[in-house]
Amino acid sequence: MLHIELIEKIESTYGDEDLTSVTLCRDALEVRLSNGVELTLRIAGPSEYALDWRWGEAVMGIDTAPLHDTLGTYPNHLHTPDGRTVDDPVSEAGAEPWRNVRALIDRLLVEPLLGYEPASPCVNVGASVDASLYL
Repeated sequence: MLHIELIEKIESTYGDEDLTSVTLCRDALEVRLSNGVELTLRIAGPSEYALDWRWGEAVMGIDTAPLHDTLGTYPNHLHTPDGRTVDDPVSEAGAEPWRNVRALIDRLLVEPLLGYEPASPCVNVGASVDASLYL
């Protein structure tokens, strides 16, 4: 029932300029945003959720699995594209699910990686070379 209510709120809040599709699955909602973000929402209740997304090759997620008790936002936490687990900058465990979903979609429409862009794989050609290589 919760996922059906969330579909209605997502579709009534965001228009075609923001959404590509919203699909109800057996245990999740799949939301595709117009900027290419593919978001999967699994919400059991206000304090039990997993919000995962992909943008290009980057994969990120926010969940409330009680595993990282040293973080300031415990139990909720963010998994960054480079594999780190950090404080959750978006959701609030215990808040109404729609509040967290809306906050996340609003952020992802503007900043799909929430500021955690992976380091560039580019190499600065012409950079200084270690002189010991020539000895």
